[in-house]
Amino acid sequence: MKLWQKDKDALKEVTRFTVGKDQEMDLHLASFDVLGSLAHIQMLESIGLLTASELNVLRSELKNIHKQIEDGDFKMDEDVEDIHSQIELLLTKKLGDVGKKIHSGRSRNDQVLLDVKLFLRSEINSLVEEVQSLFTLLNTQSETHKNKLLPGYTHLQLAMPSSFGLWFGAYAESLVDDLITLEAAYRVVNKNPLGSAAGYGSSFPLNRTLTTQLLGFDDLNYNVVYAQMGRGKAERITAQALSNVAATLAKLSMDACLYLNQNFAFISFPEELTTGSSIMPHKKNPDVFELIRAKCNVLMALPNEIMLLTANLPSGYHRDLQLLKEKLFPAFATLKDCLKMTGLMLSNIQIKENILEDEKYKFLFSVEEVNKLVLSGVPFRDAYKKIGQGIDQGNFTYSTRVNHTHEGSIGNLCNDKIKENFTTVLSKFNFNKTTTAYQKLLA
Repeated sequence: MKLWQKDKDALKEVTRFTVGKDQEMDLHLASFDVLGSLAHIQMLESIGLLTASELNVLRSELKNIHKQIEDGDFKMDEDVEDIHSQIELLLTKKLGDVGKKIHSGRSRNDQVLLDVKLFLRSEINSLVEEVQSLFTLLNTQSETHKNKLLPGYTHLQLAMPSSFGLWFGAYAESLVDDLITLEAAYRVVNKNPLGSAAGYGSSFPLNRTLTTQLLGFDDLNYNVVYAQMGRGKAERITAQALSNVAATLAKLSMDACLYLNQNFAFISFPEELTTGSSIMPHKKNPDVFELIRAKCNVLMALPNEIMLLTANLPSGYHRDLQLLKEKLFPAFATLKDCLKMTGLMLSNIQIKENILEDEKYKFLFSVEEVNKLVLSGVPFRDAYKKIGQGIDQGNFTYSTRVNHTHEGSIGNLCNDKIKENFTTVLSKFNFNKTTTAYQKLLA
């Protein structure tokens, strides 16, 4: 079934090629298509395009379909092109001509726009929950291990003392900025495109403000042409936000792979969280972190893929946009899986004690010794030169005690402030508004 079909079928090769993976991808949209239709028919009744009795039977059957979807009993017929066609077909089979009225004032263009936005809104919600879980773990681990020092590196050369408090806390604060970009993506996504139809509006007196309220959107895309132009843009902005989280996880994973290496040996994990070798019985490989790194590197390429897919398209709908779904939709599951696995590994991390007592790390403390001289009144350049000469002449002496007190340093991690910033960003999402709107539609 095709909503656009008239008298003649398209050549089967054309149908196969143009449908592509839409049936598979549209299953992600099934519940959202029903929610959008529930809001749409309530609006149609309010402007006189449906009677109250027609609204009631359509609403009842749409709720039945939604329950099938939620229970896992819903499937797409093989000859049906997309989710919109499938749901309209089910309604028409059950209700006859009343089912055919559901498409009034809509196009497949604004239906898929709406479904995608509702899907992205939901996926951002569940992704934020996973980010919050990892943030809490990192913040807690930073406090737990704040007094355990490890080497800090620049250019992969010994630089200055660091701590596991700093290390965990750095990635916690990185997630704060990542959450800001997710919140920005959510604001772009959380605007209602329904009623833009094929991109040029409708001669029906549609009440777009009503559907905006019914679906829990913060606002609507007012200009109907821009509503269609927003497809691809919303996906690209969302992909960029996903890639930011992925970049944080990829860098953390690289650190973990290095720190687990025997030449570093700063951390270890229970044997069941590492993998072995088919030939070397001693191996404990960081395969989980290596795969997180690889998967997240792929996710970092996603914004560029979407940008190139949509580059140089004029305004209006184009079938190129169909391919966005198969690029973006699986990315959420991948990133959430990586967040969960990162949490599993870091919940079971084992930290080596007294790492910096080893003499090979003595030059980490050169800056500490320079600063001690400065504090005693020696000009910095003279102090730097004196300590440098001591190192060159082999008579450098040092203490492993560090006393860093400024904001964000080893001795003053400011984890409470970082947590406060995360909570502030988190509060801006207002996911409850969407949940309440859906509950009312399905009541």
